[in-house]
Amino acid sequence: MTNKSGHTPKIPQNFQVSIDSFSCPITTDIAVFGYVDNRLKLLLTKRAVGEFTDHWLLPGGAMEADETLQDCASKILFALTGVKDIHFEQVKVYSALDRHPIKRVITVSFYALVKPEDHPFSLKGNVEQIAWFDIDDIPKNLGFDHAQIIHDAHLFLKGNLKDRLVVGELLPKTFTLTELQNLYEDILGLQLDKRNFRKRIFQMDILKSTGKVKAGVKGGPMLYELE
Repeated sequence: MTNKSGHTPKIPQNFQVSIDSFSCPITTDIAVFGYVDNRLKLLLTKRAVGEFTDHWLLPGGAMEADETLQDCASKILFALTGVKDIHFEQVKVYSALDRHPIKRVITVSFYALVKPEDHPFSLKGNVEQIAWFDIDDIPKNLGFDHAQIIHDAHLFLKGNLKDRLVVGELLPKTFTLTELQNLYEDILGLQLDKRNFRKRIFQMDILKSTGKVKAGVKGGPMLYELE
């Protein structure tokens, strides 16, 4: 049996963790998606020091001994951008042998979906530029394997939208079903069938009718809120 690199893996004598077990740095990279003017955006940074200083990067950095992955992601995002108090979801683990030019590094990616106006960023640490990019116009000069991480995070986000409602922060406190469908269509880049969309949303059992209608709109559509 061979692995993807074409080498026959060595079979260890002991599979248990020991003091001599292999270890390497673990990092977290965070794909922060924003919703601006009916378009999905991605937050990227440029750093003044380190590897790939002339490239755009996802906010990311190394986990310390006393941190969880979530702790690390929160710490790094705030340290590099000033953004804090947002909800992350884990996407994938990347462990290619040559993904970092200095040494072996394993990274765990996360994604978040936010309203940029609610989370203003600021230049911090060694970051010299921060910008939101349209998801269809991401710069080509990305560092490390961040093009793949971004691709995977975007697919994961769209998959989550289809399976469950994960756009709570992007919605007002009360909203109509049409407003909810428009949000989905903008993020997914698809036109959805109205009847099928509403059937699917109600199957999720996460909306509650407010018993009120939206004023000033023809037909007086019902207002909903999240359970």
